[in-house]
Amino acid sequence: MALSRSSNTDFFFTRIQYESGNWYVDERMPANLLNSLVEYTTLSIDQEEKVIPLSSNKILSSPFCYMSGHRLVEFSNKERENFEKLVYNGSFIFVDDCNHDIDGLFAKSFEAQMAEIFGPDALRKIPNDHPIYSSFFEFEDGPPTTSFELNGWGDDLVHDYLKAIEIDGEIRVLYSNKDYGCEWDYDYRNKRWLARDNTKFGVNIVMYAMNKNMYST
Repeated sequence: MALSRSSNTDFFFTRIQYESGNWYVDERMPANLLNSLVEYTTLSIDQEEKVIPLSSNKILSSPFCYMSGHRLVEFSNKERENFEKLVYNGSFIFVDDCNHDIDGLFAKSFEAQMAEIFGPDALRKIPNDHPIYSSFFEFEDGPPTTSFELNGWGDDLVHDYLKAIEIDGEIRVLYSNKDYGCEWDYDYRNKRWLARDNTKFGVNIVMYAMNKNMYST
């Protein structure tokens, strides 16, 4: 099922609001990522983040969704139903663990939800030469490390892989324990002080999602 563009723009960003956890973390991340898309690409961007409850059928019109938090993920029946529909209808969902901890509450509960919906082996590691790492910028070593992975909060590990649920060979759910949301949670005007713009991988994620033909023409 192809999903339509929003009004006259090529891309819009939807944050998933779910009932059980703190879905609202990293408030500045979406604006920062959207600014990077404007800066680096020629896409027409809707620069206003959309926040839509997962229990609302309005979410089903969102080709690109973002979900984060560091508390419990326990979907209601309607949330579970809509998450499954998003995946099988062709949406791309980027899920980022704000705990950056494979043994944390968010990680364990989210992965359990995915196992219940899609099966115990659906969420798998993707190789570090996956096309998502070259969809716009080149990341030869796989997922870039965040400054939060070794800050003493979380499992104190650098996660050298991402996980995904793939349908017909294409990522539909990209899952990160690296806390990209916190890494990108700053005023976009402060990027000029960075030696290397850490939002570039976010651009790759969006461009991969768009290039897998989830948008109708």
